[in-house]
Amino acid sequence: MKAIRRFTVRPLLPEPLRPLSDLARNLRWSWHAETRDLFRQVDPDHWASSGGDPVRLLGAVDAARLRELAGDDRFLGRLTAAADDLHAYLTGDRWYQQQSAGLPAAVAYFSPEFGVTAALPQYSGGLGILAGDHLKAASDLGVPLIGVGLLYRHGYFRQTLSRDGWQQEHYPVLDPNELPVTQLKEEDGTPAQVWLALPGGKRLHARIWLAQVGRVPLLMLDSDTEDNDPGERGVTDRLYGGGSEHRLLQEMLLGIGGVRAVRAYCRLTGHAPPEVFHTNEGHAGFLGLERIAELCDGGLDFDSALEAVRAGTVFTTHTPVPAGIDRFDRELVARHFGPGAELPRVDVGRVLALGRETYPGGEPNLFNMAVMGLRLAQRANGVSLLHGQVSREMFAGLWPGFDPEEVPITSVTNGVHAPTWVAPEVLRLGARQIGDRRAEDALSVGGSDRWDSVAEIADEEIWNLRRDLRGQLVAEVRDRLRASWRQRGATAAELGWIDGVLDPDVLTIGFARRVPSYKRLTLMLRDRDRLTELLLHPERPVQIVVAGKAHPADDGGKRLIQELVRFADDPRVRHRIVFLPDYGMGMAQKLYPGCDIWLNNPLRPLEACGTSGMKAALNGCLNLSVLDGWWDEWFRPDFGWAIPTADGSGPHTDTDTDHRDDIEAAALYDLLEQRVTPRFYERGAGGLPDRWIEMVRQTLTHLGPKVLAGRMVREYVERLYVPAARAHRALDPDAARDLAAWKAKVRAAWPAVTVDHVETSAVTPTAELGTTLALRVRLRLGDLTPDDVEVQAVSGRVDAEDRITDATAVPLKPLGGPDPEGSRLYEGPLSLDRTGPYGYTVRVLPDHPLLASGAELGLVAVPSEELVEGAGVLMR
Repeated sequence: MKAIRRFTVRPLLPEPLRPLSDLARNLRWSWHAETRDLFRQVDPDHWASSGGDPVRLLGAVDAARLRELAGDDRFLGRLTAAADDLHAYLTGDRWYQQQSAGLPAAVAYFSPEFGVTAALPQYSGGLGILAGDHLKAASDLGVPLIGVGLLYRHGYFRQTLSRDGWQQEHYPVLDPNELPVTQLKEEDGTPAQVWLALPGGKRLHARIWLAQVGRVPLLMLDSDTEDNDPGERGVTDRLYGGGSEHRLLQEMLLGIGGVRAVRAYCRLTGHAPPEVFHTNEGHAGFLGLERIAELCDGGLDFDSALEAVRAGTVFTTHTPVPAGIDRFDRELVARHFGPGAELPRVDVGRVLALGRETYPGGEPNLFNMAVMGLRLAQRANGVSLLHGQVSREMFAGLWPGFDPEEVPITSVTNGVHAPTWVAPEVLRLGARQIGDRRAEDALSVGGSDRWDSVAEIADEEIWNLRRDLRGQLVAEVRDRLRASWRQRGATAAELGWIDGVLDPDVLTIGFARRVPSYKRLTLMLRDRDRLTELLLHPERPVQIVVAGKAHPADDGGKRLIQELVRFADDPRVRHRIVFLPDYGMGMAQKLYPGCDIWLNNPLRPLEACGTSGMKAALNGCLNLSVLDGWWDEWFRPDFGWAIPTADGSGPHTDTDTDHRDDIEAAALYDLLEQRVTPRFYERGAGGLPDRWIEMVRQTLTHLGPKVLAGRMVREYVERLYVPAARAHRALDPDAARDLAAWKAKVRAAWPAVTVDHVETSAVTPTAELGTTLALRVRLRLGDLTPDDVEVQAVSGRVDAEDRITDATAVPLKPLGGPDPEGSRLYEGPLSLDRTGPYGYTVRVLPDHPLLASGAELGLVAVPSEELVEGAGVLMR
């Protein structure tokens, strides 16, 4: 019979064991090996069957075992030490507390998904894992972050395979009472709630669950509450599920409800209110509207509130393609805002204007969440140097008149939380060299450019460690493969061959990620005969472990998985290549350390960052990747290989997708045959692969400090959070009104700003390097004054079309007041500091102390076409 209701019965912990509850409820255990070892000691069998989840463990262990432990002095000593260590971690000063004054009192970090631990399955892929790593690194650094997300009752789907290799999705129901979360409660003990107004007088209620991620609280909103009708209860049913309205309601709850949840949390706990709001991708962009509405309720007009909100907002974009951005029908958005719905005091037209695609090629009837995110944030960034460049080009239409390199989107390259992803064996090896505390700080805080102590580790130790980790992966793969085949309908008698799958002495390649088409899961299958030869080579074989999930609605991605599974099912090669279903954090933590090569072959430049290769590198795995995302930035032949591409960025380019895949697959096979496998199998005088070990050493020495989430979060603090906090403090209500009025004045007056004449002291078309010319400009400012603008000379090398490249901008100074016609003169020096074709132009930009960038308003005045044609290029 099926139960009509389910609940969890927990044993009452004996008094001496009460600290176990606190240790289980703080997710620091997910990256703190000593705490996990303590829970394993409680009951090793239950620890294994619980998937390494302390909350489930404590719900399953029997009372007799708990009584036994309560009388075990050695265990109680370890428990006291672990509890004291957690207390010191939570209360002591860390990196953030040691910085100079002016830091934000708190930062609210919003994301649609968080991958903190497999015990809290609220993530689908890289975006969520990155968000979880961001919280954990912030905790290690002492950054006062508040995470905000949704609690999905079905999480993301669990993946199995049919007998013929087709992906099948399963959505297990998650009971929050069995998760490492607690309910946020009001002072009277009732659950804290937020609600949104819906059309037709309805409401969407949500409870607030709290996951404690070290020092960082993570607030998760859950609509599955009895106060909602059945339709509203399902809003937080699953991650990235449902149609447009379902997604819109999720994003309204995340953004608007999330701000309200933060306010409730700060009211109930005394936590400092955030001065900075960080929007991790466009899904949470509505948070800016709620904050505008708060300020409007306090007496500000919309434009002034917009300026105040923008000052303290950071927006991070993770997508390199427009198709990856959420866009909603304008009428759908309009129906959910304004009178009779949410934010009734905010004009619906102003809401819609924030998401309008006003650039060439934009769709006027769609509401673009990334566009709104950029308009509501004074500071924005991509997640690698290359992705920053791609983002500036993709969104350049929002700043007309500016070259893409001047678009105000910077980049902070992602990092990964090393204590989560580094195998304990690797950590112990490092700790033997420099001590436990220094090793922990090196992985969590970072700060050095190189890990030189790696040079002191003997070659034999490195090689033995790599073989041990490879052997652990082989055992893990066999267990998972056997379970997968049983799910596919095979009997135990059919599966004897699995005992021979993989070999701990064979070069092992890993490939695991989401399965959209651009990541090219099946590029390795372009020439199956050649791949088969690589797998079965008599002296230098390779073996490949593949994992990944396709989106439930992506049949194309599912076909790619099926194609690879069918190849891996072939009895000739199935001992050398495997596909493991249900890729998640638990699998990844075994996969990264056990591989020798991490393969990544996306279509360049469509990989925003690609952090899986970073996690592999931290374990001494070498990267074999297309120059995309972070690898484009940090690749060196000392510690990996770059797969040549035909993406239009090099001398050999091709636009036909099939032909391009053929070219790049052939380049991949060439690298494996000619450079990778020979180096792995070649032995030096001592019987070790000396050159391979040196590449492992170089990877750890040079990449290790770079790929840390600690480095990433420190960059966010120094380059984005601190400037945003300063801007937030400067934009008090009066300053916000003044800035909004100034922007309105400038926008109205800008059509009258013109550059009328430009002249220099040059009399010949050539000049010597180091010459300084005098530049004089006559222009009209209309109703503006010199205090409202900056006049710049922009110079640099020019290409064949006279476009200035690698430009330098120098401000020019005004000479006196306007003449009788209203014209003004500006002048300044023009230094010829580069040889070759050289050119210059002048431009006028709005200028105000509270602007973060001269491009912020998207306004620029340049010489007319007639004036340019008359002037020509200065030097050639």
